[in-house]
Amino acid sequence: MESMVAPGEVLMSQAIQPAHADSRGELSAGQLLKWMDTTACLAAEKHAGISCVTASMDDILFEDTARIGQIITIRAKVTRAFSTSMEISIKVIVQDKFTGVQKLLCVAFSTFVAKPVGKEKVHLKPVLLQTEQEQVEHNLASERRKVRLQHENTFSNIMKESSRFRDPICNEEEGTATTRGTSVQSIELVLPPHANHHGNTFGGQIMAWMETVATISASRLCHGHPSLKSVDMFKFRGPSTVGDRLVFSAIVNNTFQNSVEVGVRVEAFDCQEWAEGRGRHINSAFLIYNAVDDQEKLITFPRIQPISKDDFRRYQGAIARRRIRLGRKYVISHKKEVPLSAQWDISKKGSLSNTNVEALKNLASKSGWEITTTLEKIKIYTLEEQDAISVKVEKLVGSPAHIAYHLLSDLTKRPLWDPHYISCEVIDQVSEDDQIYYITCSVVNGDKPKDFVVLVSRRKPLKDDNTYTVALRSVVLPFVPPSPQYIRSEVICAGFLIQAVDSNSCTVAYLNQMSDSILPYFAGNIGGWSKSIEEAAASCIKFIENATPDGLKSVL
Repeated sequence: MESMVAPGEVLMSQAIQPAHADSRGELSAGQLLKWMDTTACLAAEKHAGISCVTASMDDILFEDTARIGQIITIRAKVTRAFSTSMEISIKVIVQDKFTGVQKLLCVAFSTFVAKPVGKEKVHLKPVLLQTEQEQVEHNLASERRKVRLQHENTFSNIMKESSRFRDPICNEEEGTATTRGTSVQSIELVLPPHANHHGNTFGGQIMAWMETVATISASRLCHGHPSLKSVDMFKFRGPSTVGDRLVFSAIVNNTFQNSVEVGVRVEAFDCQEWAEGRGRHINSAFLIYNAVDDQEKLITFPRIQPISKDDFRRYQGAIARRRIRLGRKYVISHKKEVPLSAQWDISKKGSLSNTNVEALKNLASKSGWEITTTLEKIKIYTLEEQDAISVKVEKLVGSPAHIAYHLLSDLTKRPLWDPHYISCEVIDQVSEDDQIYYITCSVVNGDKPKDFVVLVSRRKPLKDDNTYTVALRSVVLPFVPPSPQYIRSEVICAGFLIQAVDSNSCTVAYLNQMSDSILPYFAGNIGGWSKSIEEAAASCIKFIENATPDGLKSVL
């Protein structure tokens, strides 16, 4: 592990002792949150030169676990300073002291606010950027801040949208469990050891207590060993002090295949407020768990069946937050894309073509697709896997299936309806069913435009099938090298599956397993702050319905 401390960075190293672990010998997530909050606070104060307090900790992702005897190192650094607040990046590495093997344990971002001294106004100095990666994180910090600031509006808009439909998920698969037995309440008396160096209750301690009640709530549903995987946001709404009584309330909101969301609310009471039953709402968070059984097998959670109005509100809220969470993945961190494109080999064209088609069909057949948007003729689904996010857009089209196939399998027509496509040209006619295209796409997030080299493989239905297939994946052609004008990007697996409903209508499903370079085009829509997918889908429907087998009749 690199031991050098960068300017403005703070390091904390801890050897995990039994007192830091849970009943399974793994580092308690609550204990880790306390250490992370401390390290982030010290990084904020190192930059600000004055006292700072936690405003929030968000986008917390637990990538692995740590056990008794292992060593963790927490690195915290200010990525960007605004006028009175700062974003701090937190990264936790775990190391086995016997093998020396290191793994990423956790990543998160905190927002700290500088406390003014007397009547003096605070204006934080900018962060000194010394590397290209620091510049990237500095730019992304601004994007993350925008997402945080518009979170409540985005959430509200998604909830309004979902209220127009009774319950799209429950209609497809009936719930089998209720959340009534998962309610947990606990109380803590804030004592001097729980206070920070400002005299208020230590934020990390509050987060640890919240994690404890959330874990109990999750365990009551899964009947196994819950493991914290992520936290959307710990949002500090107000302070508490020594002597306060803190009441923690937790309940399961919803389940998603192998994960469960638990909501936690914290209220603080001083002595008089306690007697009067009048508390102060000081924190809320939503924690996402996986769980394993006694054989260490991942548990599939039962579907939740909401019963009361409050059940349904929490149920739909969890769906909305999951959608926002998926969309935020792009602005959480910036990864350099690992090229996965196949080297084009004409002697293996049959194998590459068949692999292309099978990959698309396999993506469509995977379990775990969750609906995020339902419109009159359009449904949008997402699939969240360990290392990938995929999107599926189903469209009901008032045209025969063979016409939709004729139009969508010719990618030179795609710029006519897809606003992301600028140009699309065939550069290699491999066979009747396979072409290689060079595609250029629009600018997104102020970056350079992107370009792609993709193999398009087409298949008409076989005798025992009624599905038309148009599959896309990136390939590498030596005579089409990357250009400095564009960012060479990648399509991992994408395409259209077209099925006839009757002689005059069909369903068109567009699927895309998103690479890091593709995700910016979809992130805002998945997250709920953009309508680009719906707009492109509506444009696609209009394009097909206003066309004939011989060509376009009109394009509006």
